[in-house]
Amino acid sequence: MKHVVSMKWLLARMYEPDLVIVDCRFVLGGGNQEAGRLAYEESHIPGAVYLDLERDLSAPVGEHGGRHPLPDAAELAARFSRAGIGNGSRVVCYDDQGGAMASRLWWLLRYLGHEQVFVMDEGFSAWQQAGFPVSAEQRVIVPAPFVATVQHNLLVEVDEVRESLGTDRWVLVDSREAPRYRGEAEPLDKKAGHIPGARNKFWKGVLDEQGRFKDEDALASHFGDLPKDREIVVYCGSGVTATPNVLALSEAGFENVKLYAGSWSDWISYDENPVATGEE
Repeated sequence: MKHVVSMKWLLARMYEPDLVIVDCRFVLGGGNQEAGRLAYEESHIPGAVYLDLERDLSAPVGEHGGRHPLPDAAELAARFSRAGIGNGSRVVCYDDQGGAMASRLWWLLRYLGHEQVFVMDEGFSAWQQAGFPVSAEQRVIVPAPFVATVQHNLLVEVDEVRESLGTDRWVLVDSREAPRYRGEAEPLDKKAGHIPGARNKFWKGVLDEQGRFKDEDALASHFGDLPKDREIVVYCGSGVTATPNVLALSEAGFENVKLYAGSWSDWISYDENPVATGEE
């Protein structure tokens, strides 16, 4: 795997000086917004720093941009610097949410041009259950110089999605659960349905029964109905759970994968944008 490392891989390297471990635990959708931070303060992988989905890895919510807007690149680079992440750091991120929050950080770092970033498979509970070391101690963070080189080719904006409707410009992939995609249920956003033409690939389909990322062959099979010679644009509800699909598509050998970061919650913030329901 190019972007996913095992718990044993991290255990063997956790004290190497260029390694920064980031705890990304966060409860999405109506839960306690402080639950991830409180869990981190109680117990985490030794040496890990904490980055909060909403405070650190998203911009403030506005009229448009969705529920977890993409942060300003300069502000995000400064945040990474304050967390001790520099251009020379190797970063390993983890969560307890199937890799969704860790994949958001993985994508954001790559968006700013940082390639040496990995998601730890399985998450913190599995780490704890394996008997690997945990700590409540918070390390002293020494800021590191982080210069961003924004990779605009990894991102699409709402106007590009709008202009692509009804064309063969790319393949749209909706990462939400099937009932939300079909418009039968919508617990979070004010409109139900999907972007016209999108195909549904629920993000948890990239995980096996044990909650591990599937291997390259299984992922290639999972995405086997998607064309490898086309651009793939992935979205979800707010740009978070799309990122495990982006990571898994890359593992499966797809080389031209982009994120519509605003996702469904941004799309429906424009009244004129069309909405589809049912299967495509």
